[in-house]
Amino acid sequence: MKKNIYNNSLQFSKKVDSNDKLFNLKDKFHFPIINGSRSSLYFCGNSLGLQPKETKKDILQEIDDWKNLAVEGHFKAKKSWFNYHSYLCEASSKIVGCKYEETVIMNSLTVNLHLLMVSFYKPNKKKKKILIEENAFPSDFYAVKSQLKFHNNDPVNDLIIVRKDKNHLFSTEKIINTIERNKDQIAMILLGGVNYLTGQLLDLKKITTVAKENGCIIGLDLAHAAGNVNLKLHSWGVDFAAWCGYKYLNGGPGAPSGIFINSIYHQNSDLKRFEGWWGHDKTSRFELQSHFKPMVSAEAWQLSNPPIFSMAALLSSLNIFNSVGMKNLLDKSNQLTSYLEYLLIDSLSDQITIISPKRKNERGCQLSIKFKNFNKDIVKLLYKEKIICDYRKPNILRIAPVPLYNSFEDCYHLVKTLKKILVK
Repeated sequence: MKKNIYNNSLQFSKKVDSNDKLFNLKDKFHFPIINGSRSSLYFCGNSLGLQPKETKKDILQEIDDWKNLAVEGHFKAKKSWFNYHSYLCEASSKIVGCKYEETVIMNSLTVNLHLLMVSFYKPNKKKKKILIEENAFPSDFYAVKSQLKFHNNDPVNDLIIVRKDKNHLFSTEKIINTIERNKDQIAMILLGGVNYLTGQLLDLKKITTVAKENGCIIGLDLAHAAGNVNLKLHSWGVDFAAWCGYKYLNGGPGAPSGIFINSIYHQNSDLKRFEGWWGHDKTSRFELQSHFKPMVSAEAWQLSNPPIFSMAALLSSLNIFNSVGMKNLLDKSNQLTSYLEYLLIDSLSDQITIISPKRKNERGCQLSIKFKNFNKDIVKLLYKEKIICDYRKPNILRIAPVPLYNSFEDCYHLVKTLKKILVK
């Protein structure tokens, strides 16, 4: 859709929804109950995705298999627990753009970042610094600073922070210039694919190319990117990445994390990693040998057998992604976010500033708005209207129109309600 055919009317939003081939996907999800009704509008998928209706059935299947099979469920369950993690790899690889053997689901996000940095942060006297962006999610700062300290490096002086511009966004040129200026000191780069505060999507392909040209290891935190934006980790040449399963991937609170490890490292015997029995070769894993024989894939980084119930919840959502396809979701996402942007500017330009990027290729589905006259009760007032968004101090509202379960009419009602609240 082109911007000049938008109009700010309920009829227009209903018409666009009627032509949306993905409109009925929202029927596959449970919406939260507010004031006794499920007719809520949910724009918080960037924080916690909704529960797919199949999730309960899929978890109960594993509970029944545990009840009826006990230990035999490892091999005789409907989906054998021995192979369970592998059922999630196909859809995950399509979502992040990599080979099947380059991804695996395990642990949680920050745990995985630490395990990956064991392998990829290899400081020496000359190259020991880590590059990260300002306003990265705080947990990433905690992780990289603790890695620096663990290696007896300085968590302040050995951390290179790329600063955002005055418009809250990051300049690709500034990131690239920082890499090139410090290439002889940088041991590793860790960047967020999509910034959690503004929703900005970095030019990951260009940044990765420059990083590799300058001999820098590059890893990505894709917590706000996986399931939200177009990713091609393998073809871009990214070294490693991790993401969570509970935001856009709808795996439930604390859902397992995914990792990507470029296949060029799978047979590198010099690469250090922490090892456990679930990373051992499948054919002899249960022989309990004392010598570790790694899988020749990202699975070699697994430590323990997977949490089946949590995996089942995530699998429910990944099956939806697999059936719909990322291209279809991204096409709708671009249209939906552009429409929301139009409504916000048309109705509230005197009340708010959108701090997310204007260009479609520089953002996912999240729009962050900054209020000129902030009402500290904005989230409570929206909730009373059965609308859920996410607030960040001091005056930012994050809105995520997720293509799986949000509609154009949802966006219309959100902006209409916001206007009603703000003009009081």
